[in-house]
Amino acid sequence: MITNVIKRSRGRPREFELDAAIQVGQHLFHQYGYENVSVAKLTEAIGITAPSFYTAFGSKSAFFKGALKHYSATVVPLDRFLIPGQSPRIALGDMLVAAAHAYAAHPDRRGCFILEHAKAGTTEWGTAATQIAGENRDRVLSFLKASDVSEPKRIVDYVAVTMLGLSAAAREGWEEERLIGAAKDSAAGLDHLL
Repeated sequence: MITNVIKRSRGRPREFELDAAIQVGQHLFHQYGYENVSVAKLTEAIGITAPSFYTAFGSKSAFFKGALKHYSATVVPLDRFLIPGQSPRIALGDMLVAAAHAYAAHPDRRGCFILEHAKAGTTEWGTAATQIAGENRDRVLSFLKASDVSEPKRIVDYVAVTMLGLSAAAREGWEEERLIGAAKDSAAGLDHLL
């Protein structure tokens, strides 16, 4: 006979949603940068104590990595665009336009959260952002290879450079309409590569 035993954790039950907390932190990191957001600032914004923060997330660094993954999965989710059988031109073009929209959507959080933090180089947070950016490029590459596209790495580079440019232009203050125009022009350039 097998008996399932459910152990209760000690202390009071968690009174906050992990995903909601990560989104709050993501917004703070995006607006102020990793190095300018303290654990105290995070706990105040989330509405929890420091011990609760460390129990739930482990460290500021681990929390930041969770915020990067959340951003990647929700802001310009690749699964929405890289659909097997979808035309690469349509998929990548739609992805660029969605990125342009997202990068300009909020006046205090302009540009790409991931790409802007990847500029921090070999810092702990820069390395984490670079890893997510690389994983996303690998997903685009896999999609292109599955679509039997010639020179898929060249197309990935083209898309990556375009995304970097859109992010930088958004940080510079370009309006959404202008960014979307640039994204559409870049998407038209895919016709030559594909």
